[in-house]
Amino acid sequence: MSQDLFSHVADHNRHAPLAEQLRPRTPDEVIGQQHLLGPGKPLRLAFESGQPHSMIFWGPPGVGKTTLARMMATEFNCEFIALSAVFSGIKEVREAVAQAEMWRDQGRRTILFVDEIHRFNKAQQDGFLPFVESGLLTFIGATTENPSFEVNSALLSRASVYVLKPLDEAEMGTLFDRAGERALADLSFDAAARERLVGLADGDARRLLNLLEQVRTAAHTAGVAAVDGQFVEETVAQSLRRFDKGGDAFYDQISALHKSVRGSHPDAALYWLTRMLDGGADPRYLARRIIRMAWEDIGLADPRAMQIANDAAATYERLGSPEGELALGQAVIYMAVAAKSNAGYNAWNAARAFVKQDGSRPVPVHLRNAPTKLMKELGYGKEYRYAHDEPEAYAAGETYLPDDMAEPGWYRPTPRGLEGKIGEKLAHLRDLDRQAKK
Repeated sequence: MSQDLFSHVADHNRHAPLAEQLRPRTPDEVIGQQHLLGPGKPLRLAFESGQPHSMIFWGPPGVGKTTLARMMATEFNCEFIALSAVFSGIKEVREAVAQAEMWRDQGRRTILFVDEIHRFNKAQQDGFLPFVESGLLTFIGATTENPSFEVNSALLSRASVYVLKPLDEAEMGTLFDRAGERALADLSFDAAARERLVGLADGDARRLLNLLEQVRTAAHTAGVAAVDGQFVEETVAQSLRRFDKGGDAFYDQISALHKSVRGSHPDAALYWLTRMLDGGADPRYLARRIIRMAWEDIGLADPRAMQIANDAAATYERLGSPEGELALGQAVIYMAVAAKSNAGYNAWNAARAFVKQDGSRPVPVHLRNAPTKLMKELGYGKEYRYAHDEPEAYAAGETYLPDDMAEPGWYRPTPRGLEGKIGEKLAHLRDLDRQAKK
């Protein structure tokens, strides 16, 4: 199998965009996705079967979802209808169905390709079901979002899901070389230019080819034949990295940041923070998440983490970008190396769960306030012991829970950081309680 993502194509396509000129026409011309297209792999077997089936391609932009759908139609000798869920509605779907019915009457099969299927709502997605079930259409959907959440279960159950991966650096390098041979023979690129363009493309083949077209146009305009890294920096728009604030990649990176802090790995935490900032994430959102991490994963093992997280958020509000981002970075470093405890987080969740399912227990009489004569006559607060008047400022043996409620033991401090001292103090107080009850 060829190791080229996009192989040679006919010269009649010379004036088309570079991505179209180099679009692969057969499975053997595809580089990448070998977990699907390699010998004996699912999509390879699907091509070899000669029988199309409904499927959903899930993966980031520029990895070949549309190309594979078109290739399916060619390999299976099917008519091909392409819709975009961004621009299409029920009218376009009805027209596609009518066209498929006409082709069926002529003995021809139809593949309906719907790009960004996650943009269709539930009712729109349900509209495909009867035509898929009747065999009128072979449905192929493409999505950048997790189909488990974005595609209706009924439609999902009738389609095979294939996960496409971003191209790695070697595959992007092969694409770069092939594009150079086919359409950029009059230009040379130094190592810095190549590295920067591949990095900006971020695993997206289409983006790399579009960037190369931009560079070619700029070089021709400037009369430049040798492209270096500086020329790329000066002429190529600094596109945002591949995620948006509602997408899977965004939340995957937030998850990686949080888990790196929890795992006490400062370099990894910095990497994911800077990745998200480089990708256009709102620093204020990241500041809020950093504060959350301090309370959830560090807690009372090191209360300074909460203060540092809040101070970093305030610093960003005062300085803005890029100066204020330094405060967020240092907060992340501190939390990654701080002592960790989720004891407070667990105690809070346990208390909430208990109260949610428990009844409304009355406040013990000795804990009630008594601002009126009647309340005093009823005994409110009568046997309350003022802790500050007791030895060690602790009323040993006193209870503060409802009368019929056992000690729940929700908060269990860890032996790490300040919580180690807290644990020692609580153990001492419990010992005083036991002595008072003897």
